[in-house]
Amino acid sequence: MKPPTSPTPDRATPGPLAAFARFVAFGGGTGVLSGLAVPLLAALMPWALSNALITIASTVLCTELHARYTFRTGGRAGRREHWQAAGSAAAAYATTSMAVFALHAIQSAPSMLTEQLVYLSASGLAGTGRFVILRLFVFATGTARETTKPAPLPRPRRTPTAATGLTAVLSTG
Repeated sequence: MKPPTSPTPDRATPGPLAAFARFVAFGGGTGVLSGLAVPLLAALMPWALSNALITIASTVLCTELHARYTFRTGGRAGRREHWQAAGSAAAAYATTSMAVFALHAIQSAPSMLTEQLVYLSASGLAGTGRFVILRLFVFATGTARETTKPAPLPRPRRTPTAATGLTAVLSTG
């Protein structure tokens, strides 16, 4: 797996509006497909497991799409980016799960349309939070990343001592 590199000059990092538009297109498109896949898969297994499996698959796919096209990092997402994106996806999973569980607590047998509206609304809220996290922390490049690095510590000066002077004399002579 090739580590991510800095963007090439002809593929500069997009501004926040362009990045958000791409994020919505890739993340939202994947989210809509996930929203359709979760209840279909839930017919074969518990809903929470279905949501978890679809969340994992869509997170891996979206992390790659966001690295390459949304934030244009210049390469594939590395392990660090996948793990950090997985952390934000875990929060999104919790948000969507809580929303659907709350719906089922209020209405014992909601229609698939109602369930989809709740799920996609929660996904949209979680997705907005994920965009901020991914842009500012996971895929930050250039000045955004450089400003978070601590300044290097000054190197200590070595002052000659009698012992080092004696060692130098003995070793030369």
